[in-house]
Amino acid sequence: MGEGSARGPSEPAGRASAIRPFLLTAGRVAGGGAGPPLPVETQVVATSSGLTCLHSLSFEQHDIIAACRRPQSVAELAARLHLHLNVVRVLTEDLRAAGHLTVHVPNARTTQDISVLRRVIDGLRAVPDSRDTLRDSG
Repeated sequence: MGEGSARGPSEPAGRASAIRPFLLTAGRVAGGGAGPPLPVETQVVATSSGLTCLHSLSFEQHDIIAACRRPQSVAELAARLHLHLNVVRVLTEDLRAAGHLTVHVPNARTTQDISVLRRVIDGLRAVPDSRDTLRDSG
């Protein structure tokens, strides 16, 4: 029997992990902190101590620290690692508590300011599309 038939049919690309999210977080649905969950736009970056102990971390924690050599949002991290958003939030809180990650939570007033959203929309409209045509300003 070939190796492929011993394992059964190959799984389709992009399939979610067979490991249940609650196993990765030991049944926790929130990080160690008593505060609200990290917003999806929270920026995380590995610390030097996190990079130093990279080899001793569990699989998902290792992947999070390795991916956070450059700052990125919690949402980007979850998408890149194909992990449930809440799993990344819980593990990120754990890694922050251990000193392996630095977490930069955005100012809530800025994220709720309509003028910021307007500037983002205007900036996106100023980017030419694939035909080098500006989007309408409507």
